[in-house]
Amino acid sequence: MKIAVVTGAGKGLGCEIAAGLAAKGFAVLATDIDEAAAAATASRLGDGAWSMKQDVRDPESHREVARAANERGYLELWVNNAGVLYAGNAWDHSEDEIKQMVEVNVLGMTWGALAAVEAMRAKGGQIINIASMSALTPVPGLAIYGATKHHVLGFSISLAGDLARASIPIKVSAVCPDAIDTDMVRNIRGAKEAGLAFAAPKLLTVEEVAGVVLEMVDSPRLAVSVPRARGALAHALRPFPEFSLQALKPFFWFGDRQRRKANEES
Repeated sequence: MKIAVVTGAGKGLGCEIAAGLAAKGFAVLATDIDEAAAAATASRLGDGAWSMKQDVRDPESHREVARAANERGYLELWVNNAGVLYAGNAWDHSEDEIKQMVEVNVLGMTWGALAAVEAMRAKGGQIINIASMSALTPVPGLAIYGATKHHVLGFSISLAGDLARASIPIKVSAVCPDAIDTDMVRNIRGAKEAGLAFAAPKLLTVEEVAGVVLEMVDSPRLAVSVPRARGALAHALRPFPEFSLQALKPFFWFGDRQRRKANEES
């Protein structure tokens, strides 16, 4: 039996990814810090799915999840999806907010990837890390969050290189989506600094992003942006950081208008 682990699977993108993997024939281990939400996802999936409460900030929790997965079958896929987002000027975040974003988005993903490598190294497998479009471009108003997602992308690419040099048959992928219509993004609509999160004409749906993740299962790629055209623009601006900051101003203005409109309609 092939097993897939999805962290942060209690709702939103993680839940949708878990559902897609179950449809592909994986027995899914859904983890979340919200035990009831993880159990609800597993119940919805059926087909051998089960759940565990997990605080991804704890490195031992990832080893426990890996052991539980391998007890049921062969752990073939690990999706590091759990994430935390706060918006605001970098200096306005509380210490707790900064610590939580770094511990969940950076360390949680890293611990998960390393536990997956240890569990899969003999037979091979795949790790998919959910990064963000903010890993490709400056994101004033989301500086701490963006920095954590830069780590996700950079670590994913370098980890792939380490595995290749060591001849360990594990594929690594990073998915960099623009803002998604989830509770995590809706919760920052009240922050005036969050304009860039709403700078697209519309937020991505969880179905759109999960669909790309599922494509990566069948045809692994090292990194992919969602949507690709927006990712290409971000890549084009990366060598010119000063110009990038200037170029973002109309995007921030448009996004702030979208953010305020969404607030008025909610």
